Amino acid sequence: MNYKETINWLDGFQKFGIKLGLERITYICNTLDNPQNNYKTIHVGGTNGKGSVCKYLGSILKAGGYKTGVYLSPHLQRFSERILLDGKEISEKDIVSLVVKIKPIVDEMVKNDSMPTYFEIVTAMAFQYFSDKKADFAVIEVGLGGRFDATNIVEPVISVITNVTLEHEDILGKKVEQIAFEKAGIIKKNIPVITGAKGPALKVIQNIAKERNATIYVIDNKKWKRVSFDLEGQEFFIKGLLKDYSVKTKMLGLHQGENIALTLTAVEQLQMNGFYITDDSIIDGIEKAFNPGRMEVISRKPCILLDGAHNPAGMKVLEDTLRNDFEYEKLILVLGILSDKNIKEILKIIVPLTDIIVTTKSCNPRACDPPQLKKMIEDLKSRKEIVARGKIKNAIDYAKSIAKKDDLICITGSLFTVGEAKDYLVKNH
Repeated sequence: MNYKETINWLDGFQKFGIKLGLERITYICNTLDNPQNNYKTIHVGGTNGKGSVCKYLGSILKAGGYKTGVYLSPHLQRFSERILLDGKEISEKDIVSLVVKIKPIVDEMVKNDSMPTYFEIVTAMAFQYFSDKKADFAVIEVGLGGRFDATNIVEPVISVITNVTLEHEDILGKKVEQIAFEKAGIIKKNIPVITGAKGPALKVIQNIAKERNATIYVIDNKKWKRVSFDLEGQEFFIKGLLKDYSVKTKMLGLHQGENIALTLTAVEQLQMNGFYITDDSIIDGIEKAFNPGRMEVISRKPCILLDGAHNPAGMKVLEDTLRNDFEYEKLILVLGILSDKNIKEILKIIVPLTDIIVTTKSCNPRACDPPQLKKMIEDLKSRKEIVARGKIKNAIDYAKSIAKKDDLICITGSLFTVGEAKDYLVKNH
C-alpha cells in the first residue's frame, strides 16, 4: 500500500460512524500485545480545552527531556496532525507501516461481523506508534465522552477532565449530569484526577472520584489570573499546588488561564510522583505550545481569525474573546456548522455580535446547508446582512472582498470548516 491507498482505506471506515464501546479496541490492542501499556499515559477528557491541555503537556514533557507522544482528534488539514512525537507529526511512511500491521486484524474482524470504527483503528495506530518509538509518555485526548471512548483502555498515571457542558446530547445525554457521568468514566481507581468542571457536573465527578478512591483537584478561577495580552500572546499568573508560576503563551483567549492551570497541576502531580521536570521546562514548554485552528490569527489588515468553536460553550468563549480582546470596525463572520450540533443556541450567542454573516459548509457530509443556516439566522429576527456561499473558498473570497483593513473576519462553527479555510488561505493568500 502507498500513502494515498492507506488514507483511502482508513477513510472508508468513516461511513460506519460512531459506535461507542471498548470491546473492539480491546480486541485490536490485545492482538497487538497491548502497546498502550508500554509507556506512561496522561488521559485528557472534557468538553472544551482538551486539545490545548494536551499540547501544553506534550510541550512541557518534551522540554523536560521525555520522549512524548500526543494523540489528538480531529485533524485540521492533514491526518498526520493526529499523532505527534516530540511535537512532530507522524511520517507518511510510518502511517503506511502501521496500517499494514493493523489491516489483517481489521480484516479478520470484518469477516466476523465486528466492524471497527475509524476512530478505533486510528487510536490503535497511535498506541502502536508510541510503543514502536519507545515513548516515555503519551498524552491521549478522549474522542467522545469518556466511559466508552476507544481511548479508555489506557491505565493512566493522571486523568484530566477540563470542563463539562452540553454536547453530543444525542449520544451522551440531555442533561449536564449525564454528560459528566460519561466523561468521569475515564477516572481510574487510585489515580488522581484534575478538573475544571463546575456546578452539578463537578458534583458528579467528585462522587465518582470518591467511589474510585481517586484524589481530585479542582481548578477554579482563583487559581489563575491574566497579567497581560495582545495578538502575539498572553501572560498568566498561576497558583499551583507546590508554588506560583508566571508563564507566557502564544495561545489566545482568557480561557487559556484555566487550561494552563489544569496543565500545571498535572505536571506537579508528576513531580510529586518522582518525575524530574524543572521550572525552565514548564515555562519553555508553555511558551512553545501551539494549537492550530483555535483562536489562531492567520493574517492582518484585515485580521482573519480561525476558531473551531462547535458547541455553545465554545462559541461563548469565542464571543467573549471577540468582545474583550479584539478591536475592529466590523465583524464579518464566516460560519459553517455541522447539522447535528445545537445550532440554535450557537447562533443566539454569536449572531448579536456580528455585522455581516456569510454562511457556508465544509465537505463533511454532516455539514448544515448554507441556505438552511441562513434561514435559521433570519428566524432569530436578526437584521444582519446574511449571505450564503456553498463552498468555503467562495465564502472567504466574498468576506475578503467586502472587508476593510480595520475589520475582523472570523471563520468558525466547526473544526472541519476551520481546517478547510486554513488550507485554502495558506495555499492561496
